[in-house]
Amino acid sequence: MIKLQNVDHETIRESNRKSILNLLYREKQLTKQDISRETKISIPTVGSVINELIEEGIVIEAGVAGSTGGRKPVIVRFVEDSRYSFGVEIRPDNIRIILTNLISDIKYSESMPIDDISEFDSIIHNVNKIINRIIEDFKIEKNKITGLGFSLPGIVDDENLILKVAPNMELCDIDFKKYKDIFKMPIYIENEANLAAYAELNIGIAKKMRNLIYVSITEGIGTGIVIQDYLYKGKNKIAGEFGHMTIVKDGKRCNCGRYGCFEQYASVKALIELYKSYSNKKINIKDFNLLLKNNDELAIKIFDEYTDYLASGLQNMIMILDPHYIIIGGDVVEFEDVLIDSLIKKVFQKNNFYNENSTKIFLSRLKENASILGASLLPFENLFNINKKII
Repeated sequence: MIKLQNVDHETIRESNRKSILNLLYREKQLTKQDISRETKISIPTVGSVINELIEEGIVIEAGVAGSTGGRKPVIVRFVEDSRYSFGVEIRPDNIRIILTNLISDIKYSESMPIDDISEFDSIIHNVNKIINRIIEDFKIEKNKITGLGFSLPGIVDDENLILKVAPNMELCDIDFKKYKDIFKMPIYIENEANLAAYAELNIGIAKKMRNLIYVSITEGIGTGIVIQDYLYKGKNKIAGEFGHMTIVKDGKRCNCGRYGCFEQYASVKALIELYKSYSNKKINIKDFNLLLKNNDELAIKIFDEYTDYLASGLQNMIMILDPHYIIIGGDVVEFEDVLIDSLIKKVFQKNNFYNENSTKIFLSRLKENASILGASLLPFENLFNINKKII
């Protein structure tokens, strides 16, 4: 009986610690009174857990908050540089690596081009060299490094560390377990859109949002689905592959082998290819944005056609999932000055099922960093024993 009571006490203690860390993880700094109120844990218990975290060097008491009377409450916050993690974002033509601290400040960022994505083992070795150089340059103690998270396009089995298929990179069945010995630190992998949604929930615009779709628009289109604060991945971990829903019957052939997929018409790559088909000129996304800002007639016409396709896809998502919010991120935020108003108008026009008050559409505040910051958060989950809520 005593043993059972001890187990129960330990379970409760770990549960309290997890709840407190989870809250601090999102809010970064709070008073003990705030923590007690939000978690429904008594102030003495909160104080006990906070003292443990102070001894571990993870949090500190940092000043006092304002008070209308009586004793001023003490503010508790993370020690920003007490722990670090790495995030790696792999895309068809480049890889980006970041070093972040406990409050998700990007301490360092570096990109490298990819000449041949099929030489994946060689690419991973180059990533490891860069990470080791960063550790050396910043003089980071090994015990302060929590791990490395990979942001990957396509279908990801995060539990078994396998990239199952990434059509836009022509990769399949990449087993990341074999890379554990190379990095000599814990490694984690996840789909890029899921990570972007996760980052928005924890450090971005979506902290108070519990039902949303994050739409990542880059070379392809991926979506991260959050339902009642849970990341929805589905039975086979393929939920959210809206980039491969048919938007044009018998349309353009997609890298996945199907025809008329959404991303063949509404990805940034599709936009640039559409411009090239009209003008016979090869440009990049920044060039196209400059044309829009200069009121180039052809660019405006093409962007209008592009947003028609994008709006159609978003309408389908709303009808299927009925989200409170849609957050749009990825390379497409380059067009933030002209995109959102036009898109909202097209999504909600001539619609008897929903309106602008039913589903709010925003651009990501994390912009191009959403997915890679999500990757850098994965090691901290393990450190704090905070698991992503997944269904």
